[in-house]
Amino acid sequence: MLTVLQRVSQAGVCVGGRSVGAIGHGLLVLLCAEHGDTSAEADALLAKILKLRIFSDEAGRMNRSVQDVGGGLLIVSQFTLAADTSKGNRPSFTAAAAPEQGRALYEHFLARARELHPVVASGEFAANMQVQLVNDGPVTIPLRIASSAAP
Repeated sequence: MLTVLQRVSQAGVCVGGRSVGAIGHGLLVLLCAEHGDTSAEADALLAKILKLRIFSDEAGRMNRSVQDVGGGLLIVSQFTLAADTSKGNRPSFTAAAAPEQGRALYEHFLARARELHPVVASGEFAANMQVQLVNDGPVTIPLRIASSAAP
């Protein structure tokens, strides 16, 4: 599984002109499941996100996690993170999980996040979403947890 994390002072997602999720200070989590990913990779990625020290401490150093600062998580599915642009000018998304597998892993990730963290909002899987954010820093971090099925 892969993600792009953005440390935000606020973020929200709309579908069809209506707000479906929003947070204040925290992390925007753009999430993509790839072929071969399982709930084990989802759990490992979530654990890493919750403990990643990318928030400032009193000295201004990145030394606190989203849990330490009481920040929210806005989790948005984004299969385009799996884009392969190595050939031609049109991206290929063949590395992304099939829609049914992607939905199952996204829903698993959301459920686990809600069990482990007090403030979790989300987008809508496979919807045309408009995501708004104020990137704090800016801090943007890509993360990948390799599939245990990968060679």
